Amino acid sequence: MADAFKFELVSPERLLVSENVSEVVIPATLGEMTVLANHAPTMTTIKPGVVSVKLASGQVTKYVVFGGFADIVQDSCTLLAESAVPVTELNQDTLQKRIEATQAAIDNSNSDEHKTKLEQFLSELTHLNGIVVPA
Repeated sequence: MADAFKFELVSPERLLVSENVSEVVIPATLGEMTVLANHAPTMTTIKPGVVSVKLASGQVTKYVVFGGFADIVQDSCTLLAESAVPVTELNQDTLQKRIEATQAAIDNSNSDEHKTKLEQFLSELTHLNGIVVPA
Protein backbone atom coordinates (compact mmCIF):
# COMPACT_ATOMS: atom_id res chain seq x y z
CA MET A 1 0.00 0.00 0.00
CA ALA A 2 1.27 3.46 -0.91
CA ASP A 3 2.06 5.97 1.82
CA ALA A 4 -0.81 8.30 2.64
CA PHE A 5 -0.65 12.08 2.99
CA LYS A 6 -3.12 14.81 3.88
CA PHE A 7 -4.97 16.42 0.96
CA GLU A 8 -7.33 19.38 1.15
CA LEU A 9 -9.32 20.88 -1.70
CA VAL A 10 -10.76 24.24 -0.73
CA SER A 11 -12.88 26.68 -2.71
CA PRO A 12 -14.32 30.00 -1.50
CA GLU A 13 -17.69 28.29 -1.16
CA ARG A 14 -16.64 25.21 0.85
CA LEU A 15 -14.13 22.61 1.88
CA LEU A 16 -14.58 19.79 -0.62
CA VAL A 17 -11.95 17.32 0.60
CA SER A 18 -9.92 16.92 3.77
CA GLU A 19 -8.70 13.32 3.74
CA ASN A 20 -5.69 11.06 3.87
CA VAL A 21 -4.98 10.07 0.28
CA SER A 22 -2.44 7.96 -1.57
CA GLU A 23 -2.44 9.96 -4.83
CA VAL A 24 -3.76 13.19 -6.32
CA VAL A 25 -3.61 14.19 -9.99
CA ILE A 26 -3.91 17.94 -10.49
CA PRO A 27 -4.21 20.07 -13.65
CA ALA A 28 -1.14 22.25 -13.12
CA THR A 29 -0.74 25.14 -15.52
CA LEU A 30 2.33 23.56 -17.11
CA GLY A 31 0.78 20.09 -17.35
CA GLU A 32 -0.93 17.36 -15.38
CA MET A 33 0.91 16.54 -12.16
CA THR A 34 0.68 13.46 -9.92
CA VAL A 35 1.32 14.07 -6.23
CA LEU A 36 2.38 11.22 -3.94
CA ALA A 37 3.58 11.12 -0.34
CA ASN A 38 7.07 12.59 0.16
CA HIS A 39 6.74 14.80 -2.91
CA ALA A 40 9.32 17.54 -3.26
CA PRO A 41 8.00 20.88 -1.98
CA THR A 42 6.30 22.65 -4.87
CA MET A 43 3.87 25.48 -5.44
CA THR A 44 2.04 25.61 -8.77
CA THR A 45 -0.85 27.39 -10.39
CA ILE A 46 -3.85 25.38 -11.49
CA LYS A 47 -5.77 25.66 -14.77
CA PRO A 48 -9.38 24.56 -15.31
CA GLY A 49 -9.47 20.79 -15.26
CA VAL A 50 -10.20 17.63 -13.33
CA VAL A 51 -8.58 16.74 -10.01
CA SER A 52 -8.49 12.98 -9.39
CA VAL A 53 -8.20 11.98 -5.74
CA LYS A 54 -7.33 8.43 -4.71
CA LEU A 55 -8.20 7.97 -1.05
CA ALA A 56 -6.05 5.82 1.21
CA SER A 57 -8.91 3.27 1.04
CA GLY A 58 -8.47 3.02 -2.76
CA GLN A 59 -11.67 4.87 -3.69
CA VAL A 60 -11.22 7.48 -6.45
CA THR A 61 -13.24 10.71 -6.56
CA LYS A 62 -13.03 13.50 -9.11
CA TYR A 63 -13.57 17.24 -8.90
CA VAL A 64 -13.63 20.01 -11.50
CA VAL A 65 -11.57 23.08 -10.64
CA PHE A 66 -11.57 26.44 -12.40
CA GLY A 67 -8.12 27.76 -11.53
CA GLY A 68 -6.23 28.35 -8.32
CA PHE A 69 -2.96 27.10 -6.90
CA ALA A 70 -1.57 24.07 -5.08
CA ASP A 71 0.92 24.01 -2.23
CA ILE A 72 2.69 20.67 -1.98
CA VAL A 73 5.01 19.59 0.84
CA GLN A 74 6.26 16.15 1.87
CA ASP A 75 3.29 15.20 4.04
CA SER A 76 0.44 17.26 2.56
CA CYS A 77 -1.04 18.98 -0.46
CA THR A 78 -3.47 21.87 -0.30
CA LEU A 79 -5.27 22.97 -3.44
CA LEU A 80 -6.93 26.39 -3.15
CA ALA A 81 -9.33 26.59 -6.07
CA GLU A 82 -10.94 29.72 -7.44
CA SER A 83 -14.02 27.53 -7.82
CA ALA A 84 -14.53 23.76 -7.57
CA VAL A 85 -17.32 21.19 -7.68
CA PRO A 86 -17.52 17.40 -7.63
CA VAL A 87 -17.73 16.08 -11.21
CA THR A 88 -21.14 14.63 -10.35
CA GLU A 89 -22.49 18.14 -9.64
CA LEU A 90 -21.31 19.71 -12.90
CA ASN A 91 -23.79 19.93 -15.74
CA GLN A 92 -23.79 21.28 -19.30
CA ASP A 93 -25.72 24.46 -18.39
CA THR A 94 -23.30 25.47 -15.63
CA LEU A 95 -20.26 25.01 -17.83
CA GLN A 96 -21.91 26.75 -20.79
CA LYS A 97 -22.68 29.78 -18.58
CA ARG A 98 -19.00 30.01 -17.60
CA ILE A 99 -17.99 29.79 -21.27
CA GLU A 100 -20.46 32.53 -22.25
CA ALA A 101 -19.35 34.79 -19.37
CA THR A 102 -15.71 34.37 -20.37
CA GLN A 103 -16.54 35.16 -24.02
CA ALA A 104 -18.38 38.31 -22.91
CA ALA A 105 -15.37 39.34 -20.81
CA ILE A 106 -13.12 38.86 -23.87
CA ASP A 107 -15.44 41.00 -25.99
CA ASN A 108 -15.38 43.77 -23.36
CA SER A 109 -11.65 43.66 -22.62
CA ASN A 110 -9.58 46.72 -23.52
CA SER A 111 -6.21 45.22 -22.63
CA ASP A 112 -4.48 42.83 -25.03
CA GLU A 113 -2.74 41.09 -22.13
CA HIS A 114 -6.01 40.55 -20.26
CA LYS A 115 -7.74 39.43 -23.46
CA THR A 116 -4.98 36.86 -24.10
CA LYS A 117 -5.37 35.41 -20.59
CA LEU A 118 -9.14 35.23 -21.01
CA GLU A 119 -8.76 33.52 -24.40
CA GLN A 120 -6.48 30.89 -22.82
CA PHE A 121 -9.04 30.40 -20.03
CA LEU A 122 -11.81 30.05 -22.63
CA SER A 123 -9.76 27.44 -24.49
CA GLU A 124 -9.30 25.45 -21.28
CA LEU A 125 -13.02 25.70 -20.46
CA THR A 126 -13.97 24.52 -23.95
CA HIS A 127 -11.57 21.58 -23.66
CA LEU A 128 -12.97 20.78 -20.21
CA ASN A 129 -16.48 20.91 -21.64
CA GLY A 130 -15.65 18.05 -24.01
CA ILE A 131 -14.01 15.94 -21.29
CA VAL A 132 -16.38 16.34 -18.36
CA VAL A 133 -19.73 16.79 -20.10
CA PRO A 134 -19.56 14.71 -23.30
CA ALA A 135 -22.04 15.56 -26.04
